[in-house]
Amino acid sequence: MTADTYEVLQSLFSADTISLQEQFVVLYLNRANRVIGSYQLSKGGITGTIADVRLILSVALKTLATGLILAHNHPSGSLKPSEADKQITNKIRQAAKLLDIELIDHIIMRSEGYYSFAD
Repeated sequence: MTADTYEVLQSLFSADTISLQEQFVVLYLNRANRVIGSYQLSKGGITGTIADVRLILSVALKTLATGLILAHNHPSGSLKPSEADKQITNKIRQAAKLLDIELIDHIIMRSEGYYSFAD
């Protein structure tokens, strides 16, 4: 599923800015793990962006999503998750679980590849 997800996400990240500006995108899925929508959560600077848990979950509730895939890029080109990446992933996973929404994956993007927390 991750290679298919990467293809979907590539269309949501601009090739012109993926190496310049950090962005955070969320895919919302139904029970069959089909994408029912996406949300461009935030655009930041060179070294960071905001991932607001309340916004992520409010959109999930409005779309009746049962699954989430988080994605953001590292303009540095590194695919290694930072400590902040790990912390926000766990925070969103725990919050989503309270609403019976599954965090399926968190993917770090770059134009030539990806890192999957689920792998």
